[in-house]
Order: sequence, then C-alpha cells, then structure tokens
Amino acid sequence: MTMSKGNDRTIYRRASDQKWIDKRNDASRGFAFDTQADAITSGREKLTNAGGGELTVKGRNGQIRSKDTLGGGNDPMPPRDREH
Repeated sequence: MTMSKGNDRTIYRRASDQKWIDKRNDASRGFAFDTQADAITSGREKLTNAGGGELTVKGRNGQIRSKDTLGGGNDPMPPRDREH
C-alpha cells in the first residue's frame, strides 16, 4: 500500500522518439529526457518536493524495473528495502 496523494510518478521510454519520460501518474503529459538517469533524477526531485510518493521505473521493454517510495510520513514499521 502506497501513501498515494496523487504524487506517484512513472519513468518510461516513449516509443515515438525514444525519449525517457518522467510523468505524474494522473497527468496527461510528462517531462522528456534523453537519458533514463536524467528522467529518474527529475522524478525523485519532484516527488521529494511534493512530500513523497512512489516512483516506478520501467525498462526499455516496458516492464517495471523498480519501484521506490520516497519521502513523506514517519512509518514506525517501514518495509525492509531489499533493492537499494
């Protein structure tokens, strides 16, 4: 269960021009970047500034590569992060 406040973001590769897109999940458009790393950095910054949320990163094949919950709240029993 996420702390969804409408701040969750997804990073994915746009097929039409091969750009990496950082997009808020409820938005119609996102921010385009030449590299996946730049898009991830942008997504992390925007989530942190918005008070937290979940960042989902998709690979070139469109499958989810990783998920990370950022910022917000003081969970007394946070899940153990096995990815980072």
